[in-house]
Amino acid sequence: MKTRGTYFQNNTDNPIVYGEVDIFNLPKRRLRGEEEKFGKLCKTVCTGFCGTDFELMHMGQRGELGPKFPHGTDRLINGHEGVVYVPDENRFAIVLIRGGNSYDPTRFMDDETYFEYGCDGADGLMSEENYYHPDMLLKIPDGYITGNKLPLSLAKKLVFSDPYACMIFQLERMEDLGSAQNFRLEMAVNKCSEEEGRKIAKEKLFDKVVIFGLGTTGMFIGDLIRQSYPEAEIIFVARSSADSAKVRFALEKAKAKYVRNIFDTEEECAKAIMESLRGKATVFIGTSGSNVESRIAFEYGVLGNNGVYNSFSLGPEVKVKTMPFGFKNHLIFGSINFRQDHMEKAIKILCESDYDRIVELIDLEEVKTDPRGVYENKIYSKEAPLKTMTIWNRDYMDMDK
Repeated sequence: MKTRGTYFQNNTDNPIVYGEVDIFNLPKRRLRGEEEKFGKLCKTVCTGFCGTDFELMHMGQRGELGPKFPHGTDRLINGHEGVVYVPDENRFAIVLIRGGNSYDPTRFMDDETYFEYGCDGADGLMSEENYYHPDMLLKIPDGYITGNKLPLSLAKKLVFSDPYACMIFQLERMEDLGSAQNFRLEMAVNKCSEEEGRKIAKEKLFDKVVIFGLGTTGMFIGDLIRQSYPEAEIIFVARSSADSAKVRFALEKAKAKYVRNIFDTEEECAKAIMESLRGKATVFIGTSGSNVESRIAFEYGVLGNNGVYNSFSLGPEVKVKTMPFGFKNHLIFGSINFRQDHMEKAIKILCESDYDRIVELIDLEEVKTDPRGVYENKIYSKEAPLKTMTIWNRDYMDMDK
């Protein structure tokens, strides 16, 4: 079947194009042990643009996208954030992005396979319509949609379902690892049981939090940490002006401090972070996509002894000198994924949120006319809004709500 949409290809000059493209209804498996099922044809209503889309475009420029193309094709329809309409069920849905032959997508094992709609091995949402596994079309809670129109304000919130679910998993992962990392220390200090030591270690991990980078993922993890740990000291580090809308919004949500990284040297930046934090970080979360983040944490000593380093960025190298690394007992982890329960929880939280305040629309016609130019000069430019969304089908949208 043919449709129209944007897709990535290996091409130096045109890594992303808009046009007619074939889509296929191939059987897929949601989890290991379940049967394969053919997809349901869904209409794309709206899609958000993610930093992963930009990175995939750059991979196409470098000719590195081959392993991510759906089998038998030489292109990938991108897009993994948004809302679709399921005609034969007369409802809207959020697409659960990751599936495959794995028991738990957050614990993908060597002998397991996976796919990710719009990212890896399966076409995504940036097309007029597409096929999606019927059990991966998650429901929107009752009461938020009246009639058969999706309110614009709700659509803006729900484009964050994927990254917010990612951050719910990140918090879970940091809690699990932080508890295991330091519970014996807390048992020794507090003369307590292992159960109590694990509880104390989990809470103390978030005493002093550095979030390096201020995109949506950084904002969301700050928000979630604040909700779960009201006493946490949180500092965002980024380049944007402190007066910018996104910084003000992030600080409001996370009740955090801010260090603007416009220093001449990385050493000065590290010193400013520690002065603002009044000490060293217990957890350092890298979301900037820059190699600077790990150097600030390790080379310039912002991450304290027994601290946890959460590498959430795609692209940067994390380098450590093994002598101080080993003796400071640092823990580094990287894990970018989520389960269905994370996304279902994210959808519920977002429906009640005010995150629609930070989403701006871009006209689909602009994307169609010059997708690469729009990506480079608008959606991912320095002047870009914190989040950009486009509407694919206005027939399903209520633009006044």
